[in-house]
Amino acid sequence: MRIIGHLAVIALMILGLSAGAQAGSSTSSEGREDHRAQGYAFFAPGAIVGDGYSLGTAHFGAGGEGLLYKGLGLGAEVGYITPWRNFKDGIGMLSVNGSYHFNRNGKLSPFVSGGYSMAFRSGHVNLFNFGGGVNYWWHDRIGLRVEFRDHVYSEFSRATHFLGGRIGFSFR
Repeated sequence: MRIIGHLAVIALMILGLSAGAQAGSSTSSEGREDHRAQGYAFFAPGAIVGDGYSLGTAHFGAGGEGLLYKGLGLGAEVGYITPWRNFKDGIGMLSVNGSYHFNRNGKLSPFVSGGYSMAFRSGHVNLFNFGGGVNYWWHDRIGLRVEFRDHVYSEFSRATHFLGGRIGFSFR
C-alpha cells in the first residue's frame, strides 16, 4: 500500500501543476483561446502480454503536458498497473513523453505520443511507450479522453507489452 500513497502524492502534484498551467492559455488572432497545457486522469483495462502468456490488468493514473510549438508537446504521467486478481501485486509506472496534437483547439483533437517509461516497485526497469487517441472537448476546459497505450519492455529477443485501452477526463 505504500507505493499507492507515493503515487497519489505524485499524481496530485501533476494535477496541481496542470491546473496551474491554465495561465498557459492565450488568445489567438481569430479570437479563440489557444490552449498550451492540459492535464488528464485515466482508467485503462488491459493486459500484460509476452512470451506466450497474458494477464488481465487495470491501470489508472494522471498526467499533464504542455505544448511547446504548435501541436508538439512534452508531458509526464504516473500510474499504477495491477492484475485484476490482486490489486496489491501492482507496479508503479512513470512516463515522460513527446506528443503531437492535431487540431488542438478544436472540439475533436486527435493525438499521438511516445517516449520513456519506468516501471518500479522494489527496483525498476526501463521501457518505452507509444500510443494515440483523441480528446473530445465537450466544454472549453473539460473533455473526454480515449486512448490506446503500449508500454514495451524488451530484453534480448523477447518483448513484454503492457497494453491498455484508456478512458478518462482531460482538463485545461
